[in-house]
Amino acid sequence: MKKLTVAGIGAGNYEGLTIAAARALEGADVIVGYTVYCDLMKPYFPDKTWISTPMMKELERCRLALETAEEGKNTVMICSGDAGIYGMASPVLELAEEYGAEIEILPGVTAACSGAALLGSPLTADFAVISLSDLLTPWEVIEKRLEAAASGDFAAVLYNPASRKRADYLEKACGIFLKYRASETVCGIARNIGREGEAWELLPLGALKDYAADMFTTVFIGSSATRIVGGKMVTPRGYRHE
Repeated sequence: MKKLTVAGIGAGNYEGLTIAAARALEGADVIVGYTVYCDLMKPYFPDKTWISTPMMKELERCRLALETAEEGKNTVMICSGDAGIYGMASPVLELAEEYGAEIEILPGVTAACSGAALLGSPLTADFAVISLSDLLTPWEVIEKRLEAAASGDFAAVLYNPASRKRADYLEKACGIFLKYRASETVCGIARNIGREGEAWELLPLGALKDYAADMFTTVFIGSSATRIVGGKMVTPRGYRHE
């Protein structure tokens, strides 16, 4: 059976791989991915054949992976974090009908989970994950989603909080949350998760709006119940009140 496996690789270090993803990569003939993610994985699987494409070549990458699998080669497409969360599982499945390969999706550890572990336990109760990138989603839609998360008192994780073209998007997002949350609301920043230069810090929502975030930053905004416990960001589950 011709098969293409789409695997999340977490942050890109071997320790962050699931056992299933590691086994898939070990058994692969060909590994396909975004250039940066391939470079992160090559040291762990140096004997594999690698096919990489740069950013903005996502559909081309999917077709290359599907075509390689069609040739009967054991092919794995890698994605950072989880393959189904802002990953390549969706376009692969959409294109797969044009090909004959079976598709297998292997989950990975997304930044919401790995960043939360660095900060403490900010996502213990209901939470929302929202990307601030307007490359594929109009900003007007993103604003509505931010408004819904803020008004619903969800803890929130913000992916892609800023870039050179979107330098003020995190400030805009914080402005929406400040309509519903106190400026003292506990927030957190995780940078370069699982990679060299990994760092995290806690700060109030009022200060977060001025934070110089980049594409390697994951932002956590607490709910009204989130607090600092032992130097960590914690959203209580509520057991101690039962």
